[in-house]
Amino acid sequence: MLLRVNTNLGGVSMDEKRAKEIVNSPVMAHVTYGGAAVYMESVNEAKHTCTIHYLNDESRKIEVPVKALVEH
Repeated sequence: MLLRVNTNLGGVSMDEKRAKEIVNSPVMAHVTYGGAAVYMESVNEAKHTCTIHYLNDESRKIEVPVKALVEH
C-alpha cells in the first residue's frame, strides 16, 4: 500500500483501500478533512470519493475526494 505523507497537516493522505478499511471498522479512526475532524460514512470507488460528516455537525454531510482525507 502506497501512502503519501502530508507534512502540512501532520498525517497521512488517504487511499481508497484504507478508506474502505476505516468505513468497515468498528473502531473510529482519527481522520480530518481540511483540518476538521470527520466521520467517514461510505466510499464510492467509481468516483474515488467518500461521504463524510463533521464530528461537530452530523447534519453536514458532504462527498469529498478520498485523497483529500488525512489519517492521523
